[in-house]
Amino acid sequence: MDNPPNPDAQPPVMPPPPPVPLPLLSATSPARPRGGRSGRGWMIFSLILLVLLAISFLGNLKSMVLAMLPISPGAAYVSGPQLHEVLVEDNRSSAKIAIVDIDGVIYGGYVGAGDGSPVELAASQLQRAREDPRVKAVILRVNSPGGEVLAADEIARAVTEFQDKSGKPVIVSMEGLAASGGYYVSAPCRWIVANELSLTGSIGVIMHGYNYRGLLDKVGVRPQVYKSGRFKDMLSGEKAVVSPEEDAMIQKLIDETFGRFKAVIAEGRGRANRANEGKGRKLAGNWEDFADGRVLSGRQAYDLGFVDELGTFKTAVSRAKAIAGVASANLVRYQQPPSFSDFFRLFGKAESTTVKLDVGLSLPKLEVGRLYFLFAPGAR
Repeated sequence: MDNPPNPDAQPPVMPPPPPVPLPLLSATSPARPRGGRSGRGWMIFSLILLVLLAISFLGNLKSMVLAMLPISPGAAYVSGPQLHEVLVEDNRSSAKIAIVDIDGVIYGGYVGAGDGSPVELAASQLQRAREDPRVKAVILRVNSPGGEVLAADEIARAVTEFQDKSGKPVIVSMEGLAASGGYYVSAPCRWIVANELSLTGSIGVIMHGYNYRGLLDKVGVRPQVYKSGRFKDMLSGEKAVVSPEEDAMIQKLIDETFGRFKAVIAEGRGRANRANEGKGRKLAGNWEDFADGRVLSGRQAYDLGFVDELGTFKTAVSRAKAIAGVASANLVRYQQPPSFSDFFRLFGKAESTTVKLDVGLSLPKLEVGRLYFLFAPGAR
C-alpha cells in the first residue's frame, strides 16, 4: 500500500551544472578582428583596385584611338613621354626656371615596360621648357658617371638645339659626380657650376671586352667560326690571336670618338665664353693634357676652365636668374605620372644584371662592342 504524500516534505534539490571555463585573456592577447571592419577594408581595397584598372583601361583606350587616327599629309605627329609640371619652389613669380635631371648612367633604349628612353625623356623635358614662354632658363642638374657614347651625344645635341632655338640659357649644376659622359652633356651649356668636391673630368672613351680563348683551350673546347670576311669576328672573345690590323682599326675608332669628345668641349666652352662676354672661365691653354681620362675635382676643373663657378645648386639658381635677367622665378620640374605598372612594382623588385665598380655605383652590364663615355676606375 502506497504511503500518502506528505505536504510538509521539501522537493529534491538538483545540483547546479558545473561552470563553463572562460578563455583567459591577457593584456598582450591580440583582439579578434571584427568581421565588419575586415570586410569594409577589403571593400575599400577592391574599389581602389577597380579605379586603377579603369584608369589604366582608359589610358590604353586613348592610346589605341590616337594610333588609329589618320595623320593628314604634312602634319607633324609629336610623340614622347607624358610630363606633368611639378612646383619645386614657389617664389610667387610669373617667371619659371625648369630643372632637368641627368641622374645615373646615360644610355639609350628603354628601361622597362611603359618607361621611355632616358634620352627621349631629357629631350621631351627641354622641349616642354622651350614651349613655355614663362620658362626663362633651365638648370641641368647632373649626377652621372657617364654612359653610352651615342646617348650622351644625343643629349648634348638636344641641349645645343634648345639654346639655339629658344634663346634660353642652360646652366649646369654638378652634383657629386659629373664625369666622362656626365661632363660631355654639360660642355655645351651656357654656364657650369660645380662644388669643390664634385668629381668631374674623366674625359675619354672606353670599349670593354674579354678574351676567354685560353680558358676554352684548357677545357678542350674549340670554336668553329664561319664568316664572310676576316674581320667579321674581330671583337669576339673566342679569337686565339688578335691581329695588328684589328688593334689598329679599333684604336682608330676610339681615337675618332675621342676627337668628337674634345671638339664638343672646345666648341661648347668657346661659345659659352663668348656669350658670357668673358665673365666665365676660359679653357686653359693646356687643357688637352688633362683630357687623358683622369678624374678632376671641382676646384681643379675650375682652375683649368672646365667649369665657370664653384658653388651649390643655389648658386646655379642665382646664376640662372642673373643670366635670364629675372629678379625672381619659381622652380619647376617635369616628371612622368605614375603608371599602372608602377602599382605592381610596389609588391616586388625587377631583377637586372648589374656590375659593381670601385666607386660603389651600380651600373648596367657593359656590352661588348659598345663605346662608352664612362668613369670606370677599375678598367685597365
